[in-house]
Amino acid sequence: MNRIKQSVCWWCFVRGNVKPEKLVKEAAAIGFNSVEMGPPEYWDLIQEHGMKVAIIGGHGTLTDGLNRRENHDRIEQELLKNIEVAAQRGIPSLICFSGNRKGLSDDEGADITAAGLSRVVKAAEEKGVTLCLELLNSKVDHPDYQCDRTRWGVEVCKRVNSPRVKLLYDIYHMQIMEGDLIRTIRENIQFIGHFHTAGNPGRRDLDDTQEIYYPAVMRAIAETDYAGYVGHEFIPKGDPIAALKRAFETCKV
Repeated sequence: MNRIKQSVCWWCFVRGNVKPEKLVKEAAAIGFNSVEMGPPEYWDLIQEHGMKVAIIGGHGTLTDGLNRRENHDRIEQELLKNIEVAAQRGIPSLICFSGNRKGLSDDEGADITAAGLSRVVKAAEEKGVTLCLELLNSKVDHPDYQCDRTRWGVEVCKRVNSPRVKLLYDIYHMQIMEGDLIRTIRENIQFIGHFHTAGNPGRRDLDDTQEIYYPAVMRAIAETDYAGYVGHEFIPKGDPIAALKRAFETCKV
């Protein structure tokens, strides 16, 4: 039995000769539990193949996000709309973004981000949808992004104080920013609602040319009470379906 529910991130693998229908069919055949972040017009197809849509975007603007009070009215409406969509379609989680610092202190940024999430948390709780604040690296891919450390993201979760506000712990991004993956995951698993993978450096396949030993990381996750999904969000070097098959076996526990 596979104790890790694995998911495919749509944007990474619908490329070249891999059209949407082929990705969904092959993902189901490999044994994936989900295809996530895909366009709404393919959700029925995903579900017809016995898979979930594990997570979708909750609001726009990664760089101009929840850590600005002037964005809260807009983001509140976007999140409320997508909470309703997620609840209707059986989608368990939505992705949220802190936005860039732009000179904002970490303490003030955490307060403002928590205040923004608090505006919609009751609706999320009532509908059973988890808001996942994504951890991203600010060193390589997303300069100045504020939610770039686990400790900061956990602090936001604590300030909101809801089981429906958690983190999207991106293993690739946190390897760049922090390392110490297994210890951090174990100590903070109650605040993690979703995982993403990719090889570092390069955000490529989970192979032996990169530095993260994914079998050990997956075993550490499986040893906790985590019941969510692990989504593969790497850009394949070669054939996307072959890369997915290898990643699935690498992360199978």
